[in-house]
Amino acid sequence: LVATLKGHSSWVNSVAFSPDGLLLASGSGDGIKLWDVRSRTLAATLEYLSWVNSIAFSSDGSLLASGSSDGIVGLWDVKGGSIIRTLTGHTNSVNSLAFSPDGSLLASGSDDKTIKLWDVKSRSLIRTLTGHTDSVWSVAFSPDGSSLASGSGDKTIKLWDVKSRSLIRTLTGHTD
Repeated sequence: LVATLKGHSSWVNSVAFSPDGLLLASGSGDGIKLWDVRSRTLAATLEYLSWVNSIAFSSDGSLLASGSSDGIVGLWDVKGGSIIRTLTGHTNSVNSLAFSPDGSLLASGSDDKTIKLWDVKSRSLIRTLTGHTDSVWSVAFSPDGSSLASGSGDKTIKLWDVKSRSLIRTLTGHTD
């Protein structure tokens, strides 16, 4: 054990390192905290009124996305510590987030059984991907950004073509 970072008043659901490794973000029921990794101290608290389930840094580290129990995706300016925009469209809790490697897209997975693809620059919804029959718990872009994987409570992983926004394949085999 190198350090224990204390400061949340509720359990921590998600952690993410900034791309340069200098900040660690943690999401909880009491909002988001940014930690200075070198000094192991609290650098900032980003206040949010709903339970934060998931957080992710953009590839350049300038943005932090948060997914919360109210179905909202928040886009935060890391340097300024303020929310830039709230992205609405999910009808239930947002469980997972991932930025594309080039930072142009943000994927969000939700209890509403959908994945939403957002254009980061325009901060608008591009497409809603449907096909899961249970909550979407995880999303991840391939290293080249051409594919998106989503994992669900329906015990499947779906692979999506990012360009055409179509389903490539459903992977089965999990029993839970």
